[in-house]
Amino acid sequence: MSVDKSILEKQSNQELEQYILPQSKRVDDAKIYAFEILKSRGYEFSPEQMERNQELINTKTERKNINIHPNYKRSAELIYLTGALGIGNLIWHYETLDSGIKIFIALVSLAFMFGIGYLISRGNEWIKYVLLVLFALGLIGIIFIIANLAKDPVTGVVNIVQTLLQIWALVLLFKVPNKKENP
Repeated sequence: MSVDKSILEKQSNQELEQYILPQSKRVDDAKIYAFEILKSRGYEFSPEQMERNQELINTKTERKNINIHPNYKRSAELIYLTGALGIGNLIWHYETLDSGIKIFIALVSLAFMFGIGYLISRGNEWIKYVLLVLFALGLIGIIFIIANLAKDPVTGVVNIVQTLLQIWALVLLFKVPNKKENP
């Protein structure tokens, strides 16, 4: 969420003081801007307030400095590609979306796939285990993929490509060294 500093600059000192309270629910950027604006206005901060401001700045800096292993990015791209292929399959078989529940299930499935891709792109280690379990459960449907290949070759090939991309994504994820091993 972005914060417009110019909007905060129009507020009074009393309003900005609400931003820097410990129990404030404002986003960190807004709190930092409020500190900066109050400081420029000559506001006197307590040592606790100065310490809180420094913690906010340090937290923001740490978030920017997080290095995500390239395999997370590549794996996320592969998962996004499987989602895109899923969209292609939906377009190819648009006539199967003949009820609201089918459309809902299709949209939730796609959102779930893109959500997994997003979590992978953020470098979450635990998501590889979730993806592994989901992939293992999905292998139960390999019989349907093979049957689909004979009935509708385009959909069958797309499903096989999706499976291969997911395997590739899993391999990349499990090749990422643990953070504990690399300080």
